Amino acid sequence: MIIAQTVMFQGTASHVGKSWLATALCRILVQDGYKVLPFKSQNMALNSYVTPEGGEIGRAQALQALAARTVPRVDMNPILLKPKADTMAQVVVMGKPIGDMGAWDYRSDYMDMAVKIVAASLERLMQDADIVVIEGAGSPAEINLKDREIVNMRIAKLAKAPVLLVADIDRGGVFASIIGTLELLEPWERAVIKGLIINKFRGDKRILDPGLEFLAERTGIPILGVIPHSNVCLEQEDSVSLEGVAGWLHHTDDVQRKGEIDIAVIHLPHISNFTDFDPLAMEPTVTLRYIKDSTRLGKPDVVIVPGTKNTVHDLHWLKQRGFSERLLDLWTAGQSIVGICGGYQMMGTLLKDVSGIGDRPGEYAGLGLLPIHTTFFPDKKTCLVAGKMDPELTEIWGGGTSEPPLVKGYEIHMGRTEYSGSSRPLFRLTREEDVGDGGVEDGVYSADGRLFGTYLHGLFENGQFRWLWLNFLRRRKGLPELTAEEGALDYWEVREKNLDQWARVVRQNLDIAEVMAIIRKGVLL
Repeated sequence: MIIAQTVMFQGTASHVGKSWLATALCRILVQDGYKVLPFKSQNMALNSYVTPEGGEIGRAQALQALAARTVPRVDMNPILLKPKADTMAQVVVMGKPIGDMGAWDYRSDYMDMAVKIVAASLERLMQDADIVVIEGAGSPAEINLKDREIVNMRIAKLAKAPVLLVADIDRGGVFASIIGTLELLEPWERAVIKGLIINKFRGDKRILDPGLEFLAERTGIPILGVIPHSNVCLEQEDSVSLEGVAGWLHHTDDVQRKGEIDIAVIHLPHISNFTDFDPLAMEPTVTLRYIKDSTRLGKPDVVIVPGTKNTVHDLHWLKQRGFSERLLDLWTAGQSIVGICGGYQMMGTLLKDVSGIGDRPGEYAGLGLLPIHTTFFPDKKTCLVAGKMDPELTEIWGGGTSEPPLVKGYEIHMGRTEYSGSSRPLFRLTREEDVGDGGVEDGVYSADGRLFGTYLHGLFENGQFRWLWLNFLRRRKGLPELTAEEGALDYWEVREKNLDQWARVVRQNLDIAEVMAIIRKGVLL
C-alpha cells in the first residue's frame, strides 16, 4: 500500500494563485516521474466538471488532474459548494447534490459529517499516489471561520502536509499580507508553513530583493520563489476572473480587441461554466466579450446566453436589464443567438419550477426564441456524453460540403426540456445509461441555422463543430471561409502546451529542489 507524501498551497487571501500553482506543481512532479493526485477538500465555484463516473467536481481540480496526467475523480474534490444566492448554495457531496443549504446551517449542522467525508477521500488518494498536491481556500487566518473550517489548517494537520504560503504582489500590500497572516495563526500553524511564494510579480526583481530579505529575516521562513505575472492561458476557477483578470483572452465589455467575428456572452449574475467559451476566445479571428449592460451590447454577430446556477433568477435579471428586448431585436435583424444549458432553458417559451428548485415556485415565460419548455425536478443530470450533429444543420452550415461532426462533452443540469411544435434536434447523444437504445436527442435549432440551444457543455472544444459554425458565420458576413488548416486548432492540444508552458515558468522561478526537500521531510503533527 502506498502512503503518499503531501504538500499544501495556502494563501493570504482568495485568488492569489493557489490553484494555478498547484496545477503547475502537478505537471512538474509528473514530468519528474512521480504519480501525483490533486486534492481540495471543499471548493466554492460555479465552474465545474463531470468525471467519468458521472460525479461533479470543481473545474480547478479537473484541470489539476489533467496537469497530473490522470483521470479526474470525485475524491479530488469531495465537497463542492455552488452559490445560488449570497447566503445559499447547492451542496454537492462526492459528486452528487444533497440539497441547498444556507451558510449558517451548513457550518452548524453539516460540518461534522463533512470532515468525515473529506478525511475518507484524502485517505483513498494517499493510498494511490506518490505525492498528493493539496489546495486550500481563502486564507488560514479567517478568524471567524477557523473553528469550523475544513479546507486549510485542519486539512494540513490531517494530511501531515507542509504548507507553502502564497501571496499576490500584484494587488499590493504583499509584505503586510504575509506578516499579518502569520501573526494571526496559532504557533503550530505557523510551524507547518515551510516556505513563502510571491506570486504575479511584474518588473525587475532586483527592486524587490530588499523586501524579500526583510521578509525572510522577520518571519524565519524561506522565500521559495517569485513567480512572474504570466499571460499563459488556462481555464479559470470562477467568475471573479471575468472582473478584469485575463484568461484565455476573455474580454469584458470595456476591453475589446478587433476580430472578424464578434461574439458577446451575457455575463449573468450566476454565470457558470463560462470555460465553455475558452475555445472561442483562443480563435484569432474572434472577439469574445462579456456583457453586463444591455446598452453596451451593440450588434454582435452572435449573442450567447450561458449556463447559470439560478436559471429563474437570471431570467428575471435578463428581462429587467433589457436584454430580452435586445435579443429579439438582434434576432429580427438577422444576428445569431446561442443558449447553453441554463441559457438554453431561458430561450424556450416556458419554465416550470413547481418545487422552487431554482428560485420560488411558479411558471415563468421564457424568451420565446426556441420551441421548447422546461420543467425543473430535484434530480440532477451529470454525465459525459458523445454523439453526432444533425445532418440537416450540417448541410445548412456547411453548404452541403461537410460530414456531420462528432461531438463530446458533458451535461450538468436540473430540469427536463421537451420540444413543442415543429423542432429540429441539434444532436443525437449517447450517455452511459443510454448505451444500446440509440441515444437521445438534445438541443434544437432554427430552420436557417442562426439560432440553437443545447445542454452540452464543452461543445466548442470540438474543433470540427467550432470550425463548421465559424465558417457559417463568416459566409453570412461575406468573409472568406477558414481553410481546413486554419480551422484545425485543437483545443486539447493547445491546453496541453499551455500546461507545459506554465510548468516551465514555475520551474524556472520556484526552488523545486527545496520544495522536494520540504515534501520529503514532511511535518510532525
